[in-house]
Amino acid sequence: MLTEYGLPHLEPVGVRTGAGTPPDTLGQLQKLLVLATSSTGIPSGVVNIITADQQHHIAAVGIDPGVCSREDSMCARVFLRGETTVVPDASRDPLFHDHPFVTGRVASIRFYASVPLITTAGFALGSLCVFSPAPAELSPDQQTALEIIAAQVVEVLELQHHARMLARSLAEARNSNALLESFAGRISHDLRNPLTSVIGFTELGELRNPAEAEDFRIIGRTSRRMLAMVDDILSFSRIGGALRPGQVSLAALVHGVEEDLAFSLGEAGAEIRVSDVVLQADPEQLRMFLQNLIQNAVAYRRPDVPPRIRVTAEAVEDGVAVRVTDNGKGIPAEERGHVTEPLVRLHRADDPPGFGLGLATCVRIAQAHGGRLEISSAPDGGTTVSLILPVPVVPGWTPAAATPDAS
Repeated sequence: MLTEYGLPHLEPVGVRTGAGTPPDTLGQLQKLLVLATSSTGIPSGVVNIITADQQHHIAAVGIDPGVCSREDSMCARVFLRGETTVVPDASRDPLFHDHPFVTGRVASIRFYASVPLITTAGFALGSLCVFSPAPAELSPDQQTALEIIAAQVVEVLELQHHARMLARSLAEARNSNALLESFAGRISHDLRNPLTSVIGFTELGELRNPAEAEDFRIIGRTSRRMLAMVDDILSFSRIGGALRPGQVSLAALVHGVEEDLAFSLGEAGAEIRVSDVVLQADPEQLRMFLQNLIQNAVAYRRPDVPPRIRVTAEAVEDGVAVRVTDNGKGIPAEERGHVTEPLVRLHRADDPPGFGLGLATCVRIAQAHGGRLEISSAPDGGTTVSLILPVPVVPGWTPAAATPDAS
């Protein structure tokens, strides 16, 4: 449990050098301890972490930090009570009068006060204590101040705990993504070769057996759909890893997508307009984002209505919004959260075939950039998909100054 809080548990040297606890955490604890001793007027104090068999000082004022056995710890006798302990003269207290830190065998403590450090989960980590070689008293206000400072110590330790848990989760996510990409790569390689062979043999079959040509065409179409799905899954698995951000021109990326989709765009009579804005993003992932949405705009267009696609970028409160707006069929408000899940798509009678990975891939691209995806209605009933990037537009280029470029 203690190691989850990044707390030292071996040698006192580790405490002093910060092994196990980051230096900034140690610094915050030290400042809080100085505040505790100055507000109470008691010259010495420690923040104790108590393990199953030892007591560690992870911050100290008036003494050198060190380690002692739990058996020899004064705080170990009271920190599990869950309440503040104030002892004006330990030599007269039944619990401490024979303690080695009181009798002079180790030290000669008289005044002693401690507040247990209890986490929000109810786990007692140790204590914040102040002590003096002379008898003393704490006023009610001084005791309250000590308790408030102890609560702040717990908050610092909890923050360190959450930071460690987040770092662990991120490491696990990176490892999971790496395994997923490796697995998808192997599957892609293992499936692509036989599928390519099947497609080749069906084409030969069409030529050599005209009477059965339609059967071979059906097999070929099915194989090509499977091959497209393999490629989509591989692309989906590769998104979300390490970013390679750089300055990218939105217009240049869109023009590259237009070249790749030239046939389908021309066949549909699509028109694309784009604002030439320079952004800081991963160019490959942003290009994939744009390609998925432009493909969707063409695939899900309204019957007999040529696609009109607008790609823009504008400053928003928490960064930049890259928006792709179309005049297609639109996505019902109640379905917008659902359709971003992998392998989920709408089931409309006149929709083209697909695998439900396009928008899911866009969500992963947004998450990889530390941003988010938003879906809304376009003014003419189509769809606007916005990628919110938590980065500014590159200096010298602003959405307001962008020049629309009709394609």
